[in-house]
Amino acid sequence: MILLCCYEDCRLKYIITPKIEPSSNNNFARIWNRIVRNYYKCKTRKVCVMADIKLFRVGAKVEELKSSAVDLEKKLQTLIERNMEKFFNVKFLASEYIIPEGRMDSVGIDENNAPVIFEYKRSKDENVISQGLFYMAWLMEHKDSFVVLAQERLHKKMAKDDIAWDGARVVCVANDFTKFDQGAIKQMNANISLYRYRMFGSELLYLERIDEHDVSNKRRSERGTASSSSQQTFSAKLASASVNIREIYEDIENFVMSLGDDITQTSLKYYTAFRKSSNFVCVEVFADHVILHLKLDPKKFPFEKGFSRDVTKIGHYGTGNVQLRLKTIADFEKAKQFIRQAYDEN
Repeated sequence: MILLCCYEDCRLKYIITPKIEPSSNNNFARIWNRIVRNYYKCKTRKVCVMADIKLFRVGAKVEELKSSAVDLEKKLQTLIERNMEKFFNVKFLASEYIIPEGRMDSVGIDENNAPVIFEYKRSKDENVISQGLFYMAWLMEHKDSFVVLAQERLHKKMAKDDIAWDGARVVCVANDFTKFDQGAIKQMNANISLYRYRMFGSELLYLERIDEHDVSNKRRSERGTASSSSQQTFSAKLASASVNIREIYEDIENFVMSLGDDITQTSLKYYTAFRKSSNFVCVEVFADHVILHLKLDPKKFPFEKGFSRDVTKIGHYGTGNVQLRLKTIADFEKAKQFIRQAYDEN
């Protein structure tokens, strides 16, 4: 049995997780993500970045597991690169990607086809944020280089228009960040995520997203609704939708964002995504209905003809294999429980 203790606002809180067997290494990321979901839902988590986290193994004898930073930055980088899709839902593309002005620690592409640059630092005093932003600026000026890299590593043809450039982001992983780091990212015109890590022994890794700044919606609105293809963009469809459909979408947006302060809304070319560390619901708008794609297990979902269906083997925009079709406010009310379930399970 593992016991997590965290001091925050001068109060001691506990979370107990099921027994973890030594052979269950591949489950550690899932278990720790669940701990973070269940505990870090209060708004104070965004300012209590120096919270004192204590982890105990509870059995016949109570044993405290001491946390530490990784001895070498490269060890942390290798661990994340080998498990990037499990930790961050990002496909790994390159390590130590060399550019004329330096080298990016890790480069990946997320589930929305947006570029992701990872930078790792052991010390909170190292200027990891500025370094990541410098590399992102270079990448945005050399988009062809990223497209070529993605094609080579994913073994499929891609064009510039296939990449969600507005969603490009920097993920900074460090032993800790200062309040100045968190304040600084709010002033930057870039998508930035700050992740704090702790190692407990040699087998337990704790990852905490302590803050995130997202400007993808702002970038897309500044560019307008124009598209180089004949297909209407999400923004254009929403603008031309009926009053009823726009109201349903607004209700969805308000409801999803009310589920927790750990949610980020990202507007892509043909859909909008709501995510925590990864998407849990994606939304498309049409003339007479709204489509939701939820990241739920289709094998356990109670499908209803005309309202929901399994799209595991059907191509669609966004992520999630459970599709809901909403035409009325009543449909939205029925969908709420499944949206909340997707939020809880991801």
